[in-house]
Amino acid sequence: MKNIVKSIAFAALFTSLVGCEGEDNFKYVEAEGEFQILSPVSGEGAVLSPETPLNPGLSLTWEDMNYGTPTEVTYTIEVDKSGDEFDTPLVLIQTTNTYATVTSDALNGAAVGAGLTPFTQGGLEVRIKSSIGSNDEMPHYSNVITYLVTPYSTDLPKLAVPGNHQGWNPPTAPRIAASAFGETDYEGYIWLDGGFKFVAPDPAGNYNWGNTDWGDDGSFSNALKETGESDCSATAGYYRVRANTTTLVYSVDPTTWGIVGAATPGGWDASTALTYNTTNKTWEGDVTLSAGEFKFRANNAWTINLGGDPDEDGSMNYDGPNLSVAAGGSYHVVLDLSNPRKYTYTVTAN
Repeated sequence: MKNIVKSIAFAALFTSLVGCEGEDNFKYVEAEGEFQILSPVSGEGAVLSPETPLNPGLSLTWEDMNYGTPTEVTYTIEVDKSGDEFDTPLVLIQTTNTYATVTSDALNGAAVGAGLTPFTQGGLEVRIKSSIGSNDEMPHYSNVITYLVTPYSTDLPKLAVPGNHQGWNPPTAPRIAASAFGETDYEGYIWLDGGFKFVAPDPAGNYNWGNTDWGDDGSFSNALKETGESDCSATAGYYRVRANTTTLVYSVDPTTWGIVGAATPGGWDASTALTYNTTNKTWEGDVTLSAGEFKFRANNAWTINLGGDPDEDGSMNYDGPNLSVAAGGSYHVVLDLSNPRKYTYTVTAN
């Protein structure tokens, strides 16, 4: 028993000595001199694209940082928007090498996160932090370079549509979306019931009263006015809502939706009506279909119709190609227009 106690005591003492020795080692380590980023140089940059997310967006090389004794050094690449002085730096990569490559996708996320505007060239300041030990002891920083980045966005710009239909609350209001970044031709499908307005997001992406908003110009002829004194208005119903904040016009077109085509009971001449599900915000119905083609259309007419997605942007296209079902049977059909400009459908066998 004594031998066991002695062994435990010795092991504890040995562990203590090793721990002290590890801490004492840092007494003999001291950062010596400076280290510099070798490439790229300030003023170089990249135009990023969502089509090549894995391409190099930023390739860096830098000098070793000398801590006075051989030791493993961890390097952390940090970035921030030019002029922000690294008040909230973003970390891109940590490595023990003196080189690193950041993919376009990762650099784009950092650039947008730092506050650069998509599709507009902006300055991203880059620096490298060196440190040693598991707790990033003795941090030291390289010089700072400015890398000129043109980031992108795959999110469509949106407006909130608060109103009587949802309690006049912009944060929870349904949205309409523009056709592309930088465009102002907003569209979406919304259940309206009385007055409503259009509200833009603030720079942080929040929708609140006090942001830029638009209402009717008072003529009630579908003309918008920024900070309009009059509400836009519609009787209770499901509408295709459009607003252009450049031309200052808006429209609310009532719609009811159905399925039409050779696969449907009414053929290509008469739509089979779907029913609006107020909980799911979708148009739904159980329909007996034959093998064949079909489309979705509004108001039992061809003015507004949706088909396939040949451009593969995640949304059915207006006047798009015919859809099809391979086998006849009873199907649950769902048309989802609740996500602006990301219109989808499902046809599921019952």
